[in-house]
Amino acid sequence: MLVFFILVNSMTNIAFVFPGQGSQAVGMMNDWGDYQPVVSSVFEEASTLLGYDLWEIVSQGPDSRLNQTEITQPAMLCAGVAAWRIIQQTGQFPQPDLMAGHSLGEYSALVCSGAIKLDSAVSLVAARGQLMQAAVAVGEGSMAAIIGLDDERVIQACHDVESGVVEAVNFNAPGQVVIAGNKSAVDQAMENTKAAGAKRALPLPVSVPSHCSLMTEAADKLAEKLDQIEINKPQVPVIHNQNANVASNENDIRDLLKKQLYQPVRWVASVELMHRSGIDVLIECGPGKVLSGLTRRIEKSMTGHGIFNLESLNKTVESIST
Repeated sequence: MLVFFILVNSMTNIAFVFPGQGSQAVGMMNDWGDYQPVVSSVFEEASTLLGYDLWEIVSQGPDSRLNQTEITQPAMLCAGVAAWRIIQQTGQFPQPDLMAGHSLGEYSALVCSGAIKLDSAVSLVAARGQLMQAAVAVGEGSMAAIIGLDDERVIQACHDVESGVVEAVNFNAPGQVVIAGNKSAVDQAMENTKAAGAKRALPLPVSVPSHCSLMTEAADKLAEKLDQIEINKPQVPVIHNQNANVASNENDIRDLLKKQLYQPVRWVASVELMHRSGIDVLIECGPGKVLSGLTRRIEKSMTGHGIFNLESLNKTVESIST
């Protein structure tokens, strides 16, 4: 096992963040070297709860199975938690000042902050995925990324659609907004945004229109499950998507997780809060580098790093130790 001799500067103010759906890929947790048993233990615990071999799907595929919402969600949860446990095991990082997660990643943040136990979270996100898919039939919902248009004009382009549901649901970075709703309404809104000057309007390869009002019924059912699990005060404050703020108590966490399902992800505002709170470095735990890549677009003075395998872990320690 690689041993680090330089502890990350304790004066660095760090936030750890966790990606959501869209960052998954077959083989995404295969490259952790001597830390691989940490990954295995997390996925074994989840597989026992789920009643199927989650690790086999993550490591071998096929893509079509991994990309099913009810499987993607526990897979990404476990990937983020495993990465965090490895980071903790190295002993090379100071305690984070804040945590956050993008969409599903909020559940990873809550597990890693000590607010929700892993077994409860696995059961919860598996149900979340099933409820979301059941809410809108495959082929009837859609999401699209709108690039190069300010938030208000994207919102207006959605309002101008005469029939169906389409809403701005992910405010990811300046000039990058995701819309979601009924497929025909999303298609029309894409045309509206192009007419308004958007550089690109790109359909996303998803079957569930997350974070829009079509998920209201699913959110009500999720709330029933949230009431059945234990939630504790986070050991590290977690910024929530729905209000871009920290929950005041455990019941507030439940309410925010419910609302997150059918209301927008306010990622820009979340990163801005981190910046105002003195965060210098944002570290993304888990597959991909989407969130760390967005960081500089939101706040140029902050640095983003992705930790998704042993090599990226080593590079991150080296980078923020100098």
